[in-house]
Amino acid sequence: MPQRILFFDGYCNLCNTWVDFLMRRDRRAQIHFASLQGETAKKHLPEFAGAVGRDPDSVLYLREGRVYNQSDAILYALRDLGGFWRIFALAFVLPGFLRNPFYRLVAKNRFHLFGRRESCRIPTADERERLLP
Repeated sequence: MPQRILFFDGYCNLCNTWVDFLMRRDRRAQIHFASLQGETAKKHLPEFAGAVGRDPDSVLYLREGRVYNQSDAILYALRDLGGFWRIFALAFVLPGFLRNPFYRLVAKNRFHLFGRRESCRIPTADERERLLP
């Protein structure tokens, strides 16, 4: 299993845009991706259920054996891109209770604001190695 997997809502346009953003900028190809509706999530997330709770409105980031959600997931993924993107880790100085309300507001309204896909993402040939089933 890869050391870093970002689990996302496969029907969410915003989430899929976030996956595209990370794939283009992750030059070391260290982050893998899996839909929350897919087999990889069903297989690996139950063991972390107690750590993250049932949070379908959040991306989840499995990083070196630990699962992060909400703004932590976003910030760790950006930090792992390296280079300029590491600067966003400065947001960790703010506690989660200050960062997460905005995250939850956008997550709750993501379909209204950004739309919904009719089906989960089908990987292109270039994405197959990093987009897990």
